[in-house]
Amino acid sequence: MAFGCLGLKSWKRKPVKNTKESAGPRRLTRKEIQKLTMDFSRSRVMAFGGFSTVYLGKFPDSSLGAIKIIDTSTKRLHNMYKQELEILQRIRHDNIVKILGYSDEGYESVEEGVLVFEYVPNGTLQEKLHGKGSVLPWKNRMGIAFQLAQALEYLHEKCDPQIVHGDLKGSNILLDSELNCKLCDYGSAKVGFSSTVQPPNRTRMTMFGSPGYTDPHYLRTGIATKKSDVYSFGVILLELITGLEAVSSDGNVRLISKVGPMLKDESKVAEMVDRRLAGEYEVDEAKAVASIAALCLGDSPSLRPTASDILGIMRSRVPSISFLFSNEKC
Repeated sequence: MAFGCLGLKSWKRKPVKNTKESAGPRRLTRKEIQKLTMDFSRSRVMAFGGFSTVYLGKFPDSSLGAIKIIDTSTKRLHNMYKQELEILQRIRHDNIVKILGYSDEGYESVEEGVLVFEYVPNGTLQEKLHGKGSVLPWKNRMGIAFQLAQALEYLHEKCDPQIVHGDLKGSNILLDSELNCKLCDYGSAKVGFSSTVQPPNRTRMTMFGSPGYTDPHYLRTGIATKKSDVYSFGVILLELITGLEAVSSDGNVRLISKVGPMLKDESKVAEMVDRRLAGEYEVDEAKAVASIAALCLGDSPSLRPTASDILGIMRSRVPSISFLFSNEKC
């Protein structure tokens, strides 16, 4: 369920008609944030991150939102917060989580920044795919892959300047009540065509990518490009096909190391598919998606497909996503 109206005095937000007409986020005061979080009540905590805490916000009109409190006590963290806010203020897409408000006032004894997002009720792809409970159906997996590619196409090709997300992974993909994809977390994003970053070092490497998803070319050179996101997208495709995590919890083995060799032999793709699906999937679609993953995970970034290329292949070779075509937006 999306945020809707906050229900606070002076908050006014027009209904969103399309991505180009979306209103920008509103700057909130400390008192408003305290009210939304019930004075930062522990009972409202939804998630913890390395430098952030996410609270469930409930408003007078009973609508819900996600309030992310971010530590900005160091220059690096402050710059990351500002960068994420600036990027989120500029982007609007159905498959990117919407920011509706923010605050950059000081809280407690340290400086903190606040981002207020629409509430996305179905958790993350990481939880839905790898957690306990029901199995994510094949059709939904394909829909998520297609929508994620749409989000990347928007960031890589339709934003000016172009944006590299920088930390594509299952836990940064939110799912709404209908299992639609909502890409979030732009603290590691890079802006510009080449998005060249400094040579790798211990500090920098913790700021770009996550274990199991990070482009080896970036690890070698320190240069992050749109094709770094494409590599991470390839890992996510493998997760969707196999149901396995990007890095195993028992031995720290990367998924690409486990199934990479199978990608070279189309006849072995069926062996990769998540057994929990109990055969409820299309073999030809699995082969098509595996072939896309192989292209995305290629060692040379220049030979990896663009997001537009990926969408084109999926439209022609993955029929189960046809229900999404009528909802595509530029």
